[in-house]
Amino acid sequence: MTFGPDPHQVYPNSNIKELVFIKNTITRPNIKIGDFTYYDDPVNPEGFEEHVTHHYEFLGDQLIIGKFCSIASGIEFIMNGANHVMKGISTYPFNILANGWENKTPELSDLPFKGNTVVGNDVWFGQNVTVLPGITIGDGAIIGANSVVTKDVAPYNIVGGNPAQMIKQRFSTNVIASLEKLAWWDRDISWINAHIGALMVGEISLEQIEALIAAK
Repeated sequence: MTFGPDPHQVYPNSNIKELVFIKNTITRPNIKIGDFTYYDDPVNPEGFEEHVTHHYEFLGDQLIIGKFCSIASGIEFIMNGANHVMKGISTYPFNILANGWENKTPELSDLPFKGNTVVGNDVWFGQNVTVLPGITIGDGAIIGANSVVTKDVAPYNIVGGNPAQMIKQRFSTNVIASLEKLAWWDRDISWINAHIGALMVGEISLEQIEALIAAK
């Protein structure tokens, strides 16, 4: 018998109406979300896409979020469409207005383009976090509440503040390398069910992680 919530349901727990599996609410083709990643919002739990702003298909940038991420309310992923041309004297976007100014639209190549925003697996976002365009956040990272993420975050780092700065690594460098090798989020659901205890409160040592890597 397989335990655990159905990753294809919008609401994985009927008793918690503010929590949804994001993947099952997405309509935009340029947003990719992994299984079991949830968004918790008491006001509009199915409105995650409203928090991915300035996201225009013609620019081609994607928001890619891995599996088993925890995302609190107030999140905002600002995408590349928010950027203004910075090559000239003025950053004012004359072209988005009317009466002739729209004819001065710059080339896409003139716009600052930071690329895709990529979030790894098992990342925890506190409340009211803002992520700027083109950021990569590694597996297992923790983003403190009210943070503004302006640069990449390494795997298993804790960051916070405005702009977000590294607070500490969650584990030693050797342990982090082993955790990346374990990549528990890519195991099948029966393996995860069997090892939830170790994943949540188990001993964090190289020996324990190696045992998990070898476990069937």
